[in-house]
Amino acid sequence: MYDQRLSVRLIAQEARGLLTRLMRVKPYALNMPMVPAAAVSPKAQSAIEQHMLTEKRVLASTVKSFISWIESRHASTLSAEAIQKRFTLMRLRFNAVLTQFDIFADVLVQRSEHGTGVWVSGLDSVAEDALQVVAKFVTIPPVICHLDRGIGGAIRRARTRLPGGDENPVGIIRIPRERMVGSGIASSLVHEAGHQGAALLDLIESLRPVLMKREEIPEHGRAWRFWDLWISEIVADLWSLGHLGLTATQGLLAVVSLPRPFMFRISEGDPHPFPWIRVKLSCAIGNALYPHPQWARLDGAWEEMYPRQGLNLRLLTIISELEATMPEFIRVLLGHQPEKLKGLPLGNLFPIRRRSPQQLAAIFQESRRDRDLMHRIPPTLAFAVLGQGRAEDLITPERESNELASLLTHWAVRSSLDTSILCASSPAQHAGLARLTA
Repeated sequence: MYDQRLSVRLIAQEARGLLTRLMRVKPYALNMPMVPAAAVSPKAQSAIEQHMLTEKRVLASTVKSFISWIESRHASTLSAEAIQKRFTLMRLRFNAVLTQFDIFADVLVQRSEHGTGVWVSGLDSVAEDALQVVAKFVTIPPVICHLDRGIGGAIRRARTRLPGGDENPVGIIRIPRERMVGSGIASSLVHEAGHQGAALLDLIESLRPVLMKREEIPEHGRAWRFWDLWISEIVADLWSLGHLGLTATQGLLAVVSLPRPFMFRISEGDPHPFPWIRVKLSCAIGNALYPHPQWARLDGAWEEMYPRQGLNLRLLTIISELEATMPEFIRVLLGHQPEKLKGLPLGNLFPIRRRSPQQLAAIFQESRRDRDLMHRIPPTLAFAVLGQGRAEDLITPERESNELASLLTHWAVRSSLDTSILCASSPAQHAGLARLTA
């Protein structure tokens, strides 16, 4: 090394330390113990491993180049301050890549939990099913699930930015542990999948100009501004309703049932509708998709739980404006024809013909005679059937939980077996996945 200054030697030693720590970052396939049924899909595993392998190679090359540079004659002519500045920028990038590794590790390590790991793998199948409606219009990225504390779900969408600015290769859906296992978990899961689906179709970008035009209506401009503000969450709620029927609204009701002061709290910058109106809107959209008295009954029960009596005049006025514009808003929402759907109205995107209350009740009754029926139908439909059965008091919460646990295990095992068959029949693909762990 040309430069023998202590400050520069310390920087060089720290750079070598970074490189040593980076080399200890192993592929997830070598670190994550799990039964095959708990594993993520090969597509998701490959996307994650390839992303991290690429980042590791680029970062290692950057650190090695820095070490060579700091030992060069050119670096010896620079101040320690200038060298330290370059090093700290490199270290920020190093830490960002390690943060990415931890994000994926937090999701994958949960797959080793007994019971839970397999159930979470089953939830992957539900998320995948919730995105199949857009498969003929766009390419669906891999989606994986994990459990965390809290009462609501969240998603780190595929193709958004990870720490450090890199593109996320998979969608990561976080589901609250307190919802395992009941049909309500599907409401949160499909809602979050809806955020991914909406992004793939550019729904929010195409809906906003339509809503903004209605904001110019003098007597109802404020209501339309709220619909515009809340549109991303409303579209995700629609996604859940379109796949789950009443199960979506019942799950939403459970999530947003909070002490009364929170139910009517309106924040001008919050993209979530305030809880009281959100459930009302869900009932109204549900009735538009699947006309049935059950929606009015649920709406009435909600009003009994949180009566509007005693609210101040301003809030009552806002509620009145929202209720007055709600039918037109729903018509606009369901009739919207985004470019990527090639003329198909948004309301026709979802499999609503098999989600009507009558159809779900009929499937439920048939499933009592044919015990394998629930294993053969799509996962979101199975959740919708059990949720409808619970709403009609045809199944207890305890039995519902047991049946869903069995279904989640079945979907996880089926996915694992399908993967084994695929790999066995496609040696080239199997070899490609193996190379990622080399």
